[in-house]
Amino acid sequence: MNLKFNNRTALITGASRGIGKSIAKHLALEGIKVICVSRNKNNCENIVNSIKENGGSAEALIIDVSNSKAVKEGSDFILKKYKKIDILINNAGINRDQLIMRMTNEDWDCVIATNLSSCFYWSKALMHSMIRNRWGRIINISSIVGITGNAGQANYAASKAGILGLTKSLARELASRSITVNAIAPGFIETNMTSNLSDKVKMNILKTIPLKRFGQTDEIATMTTYLCSQEASYITGQVFSIDGGMVM
Repeated sequence: MNLKFNNRTALITGASRGIGKSIAKHLALEGIKVICVSRNKNNCENIVNSIKENGGSAEALIIDVSNSKAVKEGSDFILKKYKKIDILINNAGINRDQLIMRMTNEDWDCVIATNLSSCFYWSKALMHSMIRNRWGRIINISSIVGITGNAGQANYAASKAGILGLTKSLARELASRSITVNAIAPGFIETNMTSNLSDKVKMNILKTIPLKRFGQTDEIATMTTYLCSQEASYITGQVFSIDGGMVM
């Protein structure tokens, strides 16, 4: 299938590594102009340079997505430069895992601000250009733990569950303007986050995955790319679990 994108511009948060990096590369390959957002200047510029070397169009935007003022200023700058953003991928995320009895208020606040509040900040700031153009795609990267919960990840699971509620609410609010809003809930994907797990923990996780392997970032990026296309224009308010069969 040849997907249609029609000269779109996309902004991807958390684009300097893992899933966000893969999404940025996939969208750029489709001719989409990508704005890569990250706090890490070096990593973000590296992915932008890589995209440009492969013939794509990309720009780095260094922002702490948990800071509402910084997001508003960054959004204003981008909209002034490009006039519109067609596609928003809310992917930025952190984890500070700890049993809740030991979890600090800072652990909670930082994860909620980065993972959940940032989705609200970016969506609110960029949806107006989508509304004016009567076309847009917002895709929020959640997690299966937002569906199932997970011991030691109350803050992370709460942030990812919140993303699902935000997705469904935004989908209802924006549907009349031909703006679709969907969520992807990855399972255990091979990223820096999972590479830090011990072999014993990895083996225990694999026992819970019917396909008996961890997912790849490209598998998340492929679904994201489809949801950004014109062909996905009748899909909104949905949550797509890409998890090897963990949640059925």
